[in-house]
Amino acid sequence: MRLEPGMQLPDFELVDDTGTTRSSGEFAGHGLVVYFYPKAFTPGCTTEACDFRDSHERFQAAGYEVLGVSPDSFERLAEFRAEHSLPFSLLSDPDHTMSDAFGAWGTKKNYGREYKGIIRSTIVANAAGIIEHAWYNVRAKAHADRVARDVLAGGA
Repeated sequence: MRLEPGMQLPDFELVDDTGTTRSSGEFAGHGLVVYFYPKAFTPGCTTEACDFRDSHERFQAAGYEVLGVSPDSFERLAEFRAEHSLPFSLLSDPDHTMSDAFGAWGTKKNYGREYKGIIRSTIVANAAGIIEHAWYNVRAKAHADRVARDVLAGGA
């Protein structure tokens, strides 16, 4: 099920790139930008992560935390975060429990082949945990700019 504006952000609990368990509760009182990407170190995912990195200060100034979510191991995410100087946490979702709950797991098509995987998506919730924006099947390039433009135009 895809999330829509006005819905409550689903609870989550995953290990981040440092091996620390992170949960939705620790972000209470903060806006949250959660973006889902298929695989660290691929060209599109690297572009998207670096774009969110470059917009990070603007999100923080408006009261939003940024989280990236992929099925990669936390060790792989640690390498990815370090190599690209990402100032936000990356969550490891190998069993796609969070991706499922956020509507970011499903059937994809590539060169005529169908398979299950992460659907590149971004969900934005306000400080009360209410979803403000939900984008699915997005293109990596310039997506973070669109998110920043739409989210920051509305305030925290």
